Amino acid sequence: MSIVATLLLLRHGRTTANADGGLAGRLPVELDETGRAQAVAVGERLRGLPFSAVVTSPLIRCRQTLDLALPGVAAVTDDGLTECGYGDWEGQPLKKLAKDPLWPVVQQHPSAAVFPNGEAMAAMAARSVATVRGLDARVTAEHGPEAVWLACSHGDVIKSIVADALGMHLDLFQRIVVDPASVTVIRYTPIRPFLLRLNDTGAGLAGLVPPKRRRGRRSRAVESDAAVGGGAGAGGAVTAADGTS
Repeated sequence: MSIVATLLLLRHGRTTANADGGLAGRLPVELDETGRAQAVAVGERLRGLPFSAVVTSPLIRCRQTLDLALPGVAAVTDDGLTECGYGDWEGQPLKKLAKDPLWPVVQQHPSAAVFPNGEAMAAMAARSVATVRGLDARVTAEHGPEAVWLACSHGDVIKSIVADALGMHLDLFQRIVVDPASVTVIRYTPIRPFLLRLNDTGAGLAGLVPPKRRRGRRSRAVESDAAVGGGAGAGGAVTAADGTS
């Protein structure tokens, strides 16, 4: 395997929209108290890494995450890392969106999903992948094959990049989970990308135990659905049907 640069993908910390079960999209939603704590915690894990470049989505929740995680580090903004344009879906509760006719398309056939007055998921995936691959090539050319760089972005964006790295069709990307403040690591090579870490939060395993179901609540098919936008993470997210994804 040829030595090439290493990319760390950081999802922003939890936001007020994540906590309330809403879809933030490109709205200027900020980190909540938990999200700020997550950003500080991931900063402890990132401390000391020799980043050759730090790039971020222009949205405030990503910039806040980096300000807390890597204070004093100048990050370059790149629109290619911004959130999917959910159009009319932005700002809506997920429990309401789960009843929209477009919801099953987003879940089962996302490559065909086009958000009203927004972006197509396929377009989001294409520009996200093109952005990180282009940046990775530039970082390698400028700083050498042992360079390490970081990109801070959003759940669906990172899932799209991971799907590409794994050679997965976009229609399978809802099988991937990317929690707030998690780190995903990819190394591109001339032959293929390698996924070195996925959804690494550095946390214990207790948070992976599903919460107890409230008495009288029946299982619903929608619990198999992915959290559009990324959700609030393990232990902090239930389902769109519960309105807390």
